[in-house]
Amino acid sequence: MSQTHFGFETVDEQDKAQRVRGVFDSVAPKYDVMNDLMSMGLHRVWKAYTVTVANLKEGDKVLDIAGGTGDLSQAFARKVGAKGTVVHTDINEAMLRTGRDRLLDTGLALPTLVCDAEHLPFANDHFDLVSVAFGLRNMTHKDAALAEMNRVIRPGGKLLVLEFSKVARPLEKAYDWYSFNILPKLGKLVAGDDSSYRYLAESIRMHPDQATLKTMMKTAGFGHVDYHNMSAGVVALHVGIKC
Repeated sequence: MSQTHFGFETVDEQDKAQRVRGVFDSVAPKYDVMNDLMSMGLHRVWKAYTVTVANLKEGDKVLDIAGGTGDLSQAFARKVGAKGTVVHTDINEAMLRTGRDRLLDTGLALPTLVCDAEHLPFANDHFDLVSVAFGLRNMTHKDAALAEMNRVIRPGGKLLVLEFSKVARPLEKAYDWYSFNILPKLGKLVAGDDSSYRYLAESIRMHPDQATLKTMMKTAGFGHVDYHNMSAGVVALHVGIKC
C-alpha cells in the first residue's frame, strides 16, 4: 500500500484524507479567528494581493478550490459581477458549510460544492481562473490535483496557488520556534485543539518549496509559471498560465 506524509508522520495514502478531514472538522468553527491571530492579520493582505493578481473582469468564470470560509470567493464575486460565476468548493463539508453561511450573511448565494481537487466534476477548458489558497499542501496527490486544475482552465486562463512556503534562511529558526511553540498553544487556548495546529505547522515543512512547486506546475501543463514571495517567503503566490 502506498504511503504519504501527514505532517511529519508517514501514513497510508487512504488514511490521509480522513485525517486531514478530522483536522478541519475540528478547526472550522474558529478558523477565521485563528487565521487572524496566527498571521497577525497578514492573511488578509496576502489574499488581497491574490485578488489583485487575478485581474478578473465582469463575466469571468472562477473556481475557488479549498475555498473554506469563503474569503476569496467573496472577493472574486465582487469582481466578476452578476454576469460572472464563482464556484465555492472544498473537500471538507464543515469548512464549506461555515463559508456558505458567511457568504449568505453578506448577501451572496454562490454555487457551493463538496468536491475533491484530484477529481474535479467540471468540463475541460471551462474556467477563466482557478484559485487554491492554503489547500494544496493538504492534498495527497498534488501532481494529480494540479493536472485537474489545468484541465478545467481555458487556454490562456490562470491558476493561482497561494500557500505557505519556504521562509528566508535568516528567519528559519525564529519561524520554527513560533510555529512549534506558539501556534499549538494558541490553538489550545482559542480552539481547544493543539494537535491540529501542530499538524498545520508540520504540513508547511513538508510542502514543496517555491522552485519545486513551480516545476510541478509546469509538469502539470502550465506554459508559464512564476511566483511572488510575501512576508519573506512565509507565503508564496504561484501563478500559472495555461497554454
